[in-house]
Amino acid sequence: MDTIVALATAPGRSAIGVIRLSGPQSLEILRSLVQDQHFTPEPRRISLKQVIREIGEPLDVALVSYFENPQSFTGEDMVELSCHGSPIILRGVLDLAQKLGARLAEAGEFTLRACKNGKMNLSQAEAIRDLINARTDAAAIQATRQLKGELSVALQPAKEKLIEIIVRLESALEFVEDDLPRVQVDQIVKSLGEVISIVANLAATFATGRALREGLKVTLAGRPNVGKSSVFNKLIGVNRAIVTEIAGTTRDSISETISLGGIPVSLTDTAGIRVAGDRIEEIGVERTHQAIADSDVVVVIVDGSTKLFAEDLEIINGTQRLRHVVAINKCDLGLEPNLEDQLRQGSQMTVHVSALTGEGLDKLAAAILATFGAVDSDAVGLLITDSRHYDLLRRAEASLASSVESLTQASSEEIVLVGLHGALQFLGEITGETTTDDILGEIFSTFCIGK
Repeated sequence: MDTIVALATAPGRSAIGVIRLSGPQSLEILRSLVQDQHFTPEPRRISLKQVIREIGEPLDVALVSYFENPQSFTGEDMVELSCHGSPIILRGVLDLAQKLGARLAEAGEFTLRACKNGKMNLSQAEAIRDLINARTDAAAIQATRQLKGELSVALQPAKEKLIEIIVRLESALEFVEDDLPRVQVDQIVKSLGEVISIVANLAATFATGRALREGLKVTLAGRPNVGKSSVFNKLIGVNRAIVTEIAGTTRDSISETISLGGIPVSLTDTAGIRVAGDRIEEIGVERTHQAIADSDVVVVIVDGSTKLFAEDLEIINGTQRLRHVVAINKCDLGLEPNLEDQLRQGSQMTVHVSALTGEGLDKLAAAILATFGAVDSDAVGLLITDSRHYDLLRRAEASLASSVESLTQASSEEIVLVGLHGALQFLGEITGETTTDDILGEIFSTFCIGK
């Protein structure tokens, strides 16, 4: 195994920049960097050393730490140099390390080595990436839970029970000439049902988990002058969109990212939908329709102080097949008679709000999340946040269901075992026990360099 080097902190100017080395030559390269071949650092203790250029001039004074294998992040000999955060200095140290035999690390290569050396499993390694990319406290909490190995723990009972069933069927195939007694088949079917339940329950958390990790696209739509921009400004807490009494003030879509219940939300204010009066407004309306098509949830805003217009009903009807909420705005002015009766004719969820006073905005936020299926992220346990994990859980569930069907149809043990082995392989891919190098390369390419 060669020795790799990379900047472990964010690129750019900073107070401190950390350069990380991992591999069998790490300590040797450190000695050459400080030009002290007798330097024997005590593992996990910090030393202050001068980094020397090739020509003998000092490059920087750095705090150096040595982590002896296997007691390191990667399971290999590791060195970390905390230098002054000048890009010139950091580039110089990296160049020196490469001249001394280190190779510049690829994306995620430090974590990949930790995974291959048994310091963590694949799902824990992916949690490091998710923790770095977390945009809310709730997303960081979920990534931390996975980093601690909770997903592996959650899957372990299913894997153990599945292995037990496979051993039982393999033994029957090898040593029993007759078919399994009905009572044993029923016991196996029951046990497989328990495994399917564990897998399906985990997979069912993905809608909330994906929203927590990737966020939601929420579009505010409606005819002109219903208060879309006012609601938008109130939700983001800043007067971002221009608000006037003139219809058609908003001519283009405006987006901001906020957090609703711990879920990252890309909120988009759009131009009012009506027959355009000029080419510019026509483009704005076209972009509104595109934003609606691209969104996870559409919030249709109507003016609760007036009767519903044909444009309101057209917009509401146009979102019936989408996740949507109807926000009845201007409730501080009183509600138009028969308005709610008209709205009840559809299947939409309605919320009363006032962009002027802020009344009902908390209920609107809850309705947006409920429409998507998201719940209070602080009140739930472990969530599946990665689409790779979700896909593998669904594949495992399908394989198990296939084996149950084969058992109930009195198929041979060989046919039943095909599905069981397939399910075990899919579950193993989640934690990396049965993952190919090609898939590993694809996963770790999404990591930061130096992590």
